[in-house]
Amino acid sequence: MFFRETIHRGGPLTGSGPVTHSGSGAETTGPNPRIIRKIKKLPRHLRKPRIDFRAETDFLKRTLLRLRYDSQFLRTTIQMAFLLLCVWIGMEFALFVAWGESGGSAGFTARPPGVEGFLPISALISLGYWLRTGFINGIHPSGLFIFLAVVALGFFLKKSFCSWMCPVGTVSESLWKLGEKIFGRNLKLNRWIDYPLRAVKYLLLLFFLWSVGTMDTASLKAFIYSPYNKMADVKMYYFFAHIGEFALWTLGILVVLSVVIRNFWCRYLCPYGALLGITGWFSPVKITRNSSTCIDCELCTKACPSSIRVHASNRVFSDECSGCLDCVDACPVKDTLGMKSAHSDRYVRNWAFGLLVVGLFAGITGLAMLAGRWENDMSKEEYLFRFRNIDSPLYEHARGQVPEYGPND
Repeated sequence: MFFRETIHRGGPLTGSGPVTHSGSGAETTGPNPRIIRKIKKLPRHLRKPRIDFRAETDFLKRTLLRLRYDSQFLRTTIQMAFLLLCVWIGMEFALFVAWGESGGSAGFTARPPGVEGFLPISALISLGYWLRTGFINGIHPSGLFIFLAVVALGFFLKKSFCSWMCPVGTVSESLWKLGEKIFGRNLKLNRWIDYPLRAVKYLLLLFFLWSVGTMDTASLKAFIYSPYNKMADVKMYYFFAHIGEFALWTLGILVVLSVVIRNFWCRYLCPYGALLGITGWFSPVKITRNSSTCIDCELCTKACPSSIRVHASNRVFSDECSGCLDCVDACPVKDTLGMKSAHSDRYVRNWAFGLLVVGLFAGITGLAMLAGRWENDMSKEEYLFRFRNIDSPLYEHARGQVPEYGPND
């Protein structure tokens, strides 16, 4: 038998050990007799079934079953695949930089356009220029389309990019889970500290939007075609390859805070997360609770990694909801909690939601590739010229100002 009844994903109905929630959100606690009694009273047809994946001995079939019925396994698979893709892009880019530094004598490795996904400020400026002129510049075009894909995910599928694809989000999640294993729990900040800190990422987002919004078209164009922006990806690479003491200490502090405080960077400091939190309010699908079948066990709230009171909402509008589906997995009652449109009576299947996340991102970036808007316009000869002159003041960006440059720079 592949299916068996459970309290919720991860624990048997009448198990005697600790009761744990699905995946990642809740702290581990002992069994709650009140919850057990409530679930025992559930009619058999209302209990959410669980698949015993170990009963399938064929590895491929077992994997396919998990991808379909275990949303956290599916999410982790997508996270790891995207993280490995980013690592591959980083390795290719390192080889490209080595070629450029050698003056072209080393073996040539093509620059991977995906590296532009790590240039959000350049992408934001490209977006502003595109909206004003209708022209997509050829300096970092893939960065613009990656940015558009991420924002589109926010508009249609909540902050799903953060919990399903973002490499920084994946690392952040791994760090707080490590902290939970080491210390048994994560530190939860008092709301009087939590709310002001959560505002920081919105202030950073407002600063970037204001900075770009107040630039006129000529200034946007000057930045886009500046020597600095043309080599911004290489400058970013040098920042991490030759990281300074202050930056290293800052990164170390962020890592430590991410171990002890759940999603520290994402929750308090990431402007991208702030932008997707705002766009997520317009998402047609949201975590929706069926109050008529809900048994008020509060397992959904305990499972939520963003500390959202899911059990107290019929529809979750919170800007912190990343669509990770942990709360859905924790719910013990069939068809009571899930992603759903306000105009539909049916929940979106967990596996379908994951495929929509990947499909929308791949669709937008794939269209850019098919349209010939993925690769930049810079030739190998221009790159070699710029590598030779990259130590020039023209390639600095001191105090937010781009140095004046001429047509031959």
